[in-house]
Amino acid sequence: MSNPLTPGLIEALRAIDTPTVCNALEIVAPERRAVGFTTEPLVCARPKLAPIVGHARTATIRAKQPSELDAGAMKELRLGYYESVAADPAPAITVIQDLDRPEAGYGAFWGEVNTAVHMGLGCIGCVTDGSIRDLDDLAPGFQLIGGRIGPSHAHVHVTGFGAQVNVAGMMVKPGDILHADQHGAVVIPHDVVADVPAAADLLSRREAVVLEVARAPGFNMDVLRKAWADQADIH
Repeated sequence: MSNPLTPGLIEALRAIDTPTVCNALEIVAPERRAVGFTTEPLVCARPKLAPIVGHARTATIRAKQPSELDAGAMKELRLGYYESVAADPAPAITVIQDLDRPEAGYGAFWGEVNTAVHMGLGCIGCVTDGSIRDLDDLAPGFQLIGGRIGPSHAHVHVTGFGAQVNVAGMMVKPGDILHADQHGAVVIPHDVVADVPAAADLLSRREAVVLEVARAPGFNMDVLRKAWADQADIH
């Protein structure tokens, strides 16, 4: 599959927040209206960062109990995962499902060291239902969106990578295009990703009609009815 994420398209998508991307998908991919995004609460380590846009790398982890693999096998699995992160296309966003149920987030995979390693391998952020830590020492510019904040890594270890995962209700496959910010994350289908900025612009122009009058003196139901009618004429 070709890579539709040109530098210019990435820049355009990063100028839009994730809720607006979800709204735009309702226009360009209406069948995605109720699927493809996180539906459970997550915490964002850096809510003031611009949205992240990239290609998904997937993995699963556990932390409550030690791995059943020996040290050599654990090392090879971990290195295999890092190799998948470093592979093309870039930029990468890792999506990690914590398999410890019902105690996802018992131990944190993410902190100072792993954000530095991933940033160096071309990864710009992570979406996980596991826990995150070291919030003051994360790699500069790296975004973490996780299920909770916790102090320990416990027995955290990678159990697999490169398969479909479910994180906070969002199903993600390796290579999917992700958009994420402080609100959560959404998968953008490859075949419509280039159409999202224009759809977002259309929605913004329509919303501006209502927002302008709603914030002005004298706003009432008659003004609202006219604004709703006027915005429908914007194409």
